[in-house]
Amino acid sequence: MENPLISVIVPIYMIDRYVGICIESIINQTYKNLEIILVDDGGKDRCPEICDLYAKKDSRIKVIHKTNGGLVSARKAGLQQSEGAYISYIDGDDWVGPGFIESLYTAAGTSGADMVCAGQTRDLFSQSVHFVNPISSGVYEDEKLKEVWKNMISFGPFYRPGITTYVWNKLFKREILLCPQSMVDSRISIGEDGAVTYPALLNCKKVIVVDNVAYHYRQREDSMLKQSASFSDEAQKLKYLYDYMIHWAETTSDAYEMKKQITDYILSICIMRSGGCIPKDTFPIFGTAYYGKDVVIYSAGTFGQQMNKRFRETKRCNIISWIDDDYWEYRRCCMDVDPVETITKLQYDFVLIATVNALIAEHVKERLLNLGVSEGKILLVKVPKNRATLINDFLNIDIIRAEEEKRRKQGVSSHA
Repeated sequence: MENPLISVIVPIYMIDRYVGICIESIINQTYKNLEIILVDDGGKDRCPEICDLYAKKDSRIKVIHKTNGGLVSARKAGLQQSEGAYISYIDGDDWVGPGFIESLYTAAGTSGADMVCAGQTRDLFSQSVHFVNPISSGVYEDEKLKEVWKNMISFGPFYRPGITTYVWNKLFKREILLCPQSMVDSRISIGEDGAVTYPALLNCKKVIVVDNVAYHYRQREDSMLKQSASFSDEAQKLKYLYDYMIHWAETTSDAYEMKKQITDYILSICIMRSGGCIPKDTFPIFGTAYYGKDVVIYSAGTFGQQMNKRFRETKRCNIISWIDDDYWEYRRCCMDVDPVETITKLQYDFVLIATVNALIAEHVKERLLNLGVSEGKILLVKVPKNRATLINDFLNIDIIRAEEEKRRKQGVSSHA
């Protein structure tokens, strides 16, 4: 009996430098019964030509050329044209190991699972780091699956997901995915994977979690340097996500506390994207002890970059150093980041650890203590009990814009 058709949907936009590697990794999969759908989302580079070239070389490849509509729109277009019994997504600047799809299909076929949730590998220049889901590998159904639903979006201490949000390291039965992907709000451009993954998980009768890390997520230099858009613009995008997911949560059983899980999820993104700065300081994420003091920011990821930007805008404190283990990679992006060990030579009042993951924060804290940093100088993210109130502060667009305009005018007058 022939293996079922698997549709691999690849959204592509302005990545002609990488897309060939991605397509080659798919056509060379050990699982051969594939339908490869390349969705050209209106890019102005050579991606459309590259897609058409590959379609001539491999009869399994279909190309969709469309006007630019964003990632959600591209994935919808691919799904509408797909015919496979299973669906896999691969982003056009990533790549997969040769046995990736076969491994996921074997897991689904032997267990009868509706969805396979894998891990991933982050490729950053010459470094590769493996990640797996916090929920342990295994087959989940009946009562065990209900426990997954209770923890899939928010698992353990604030904040980490039980099952990673990404759609691209998973294999879906078509009927499980069709409604969640088709219904998602196309305006969502932050957290769009979670808006599909978690409703799809709730559609399942059986799920298998595997520790396969053969999906390679490419951390590009241009993606390392986060956009410097105003937080009011970011908040508007997050509000689309929050409103959509809360509306979905209202259709689910109270037993799974979806609203609480979603609040944790969106709040974590709000904190990172805002650098922890919210209007009127209704709840300072790190407390207030560091105000007006000399500080070191630990981590140059999204959260750290936004902290560095927002703190300089608000003049909340004096940033004397910015440290990260991957400092040299951030320097390649023209960010003034130093090795973690340089903290032993600095004079400072506080170190602010820029992560919302409490487990990672504790690990970093232990490392800083071993480097001789006083415990009283280490500040971690604090999260209030009333998280729903805090998220409303983050997503109150009118107040945020008024605060930004006030700071802008103050900045203009100070330079007049």
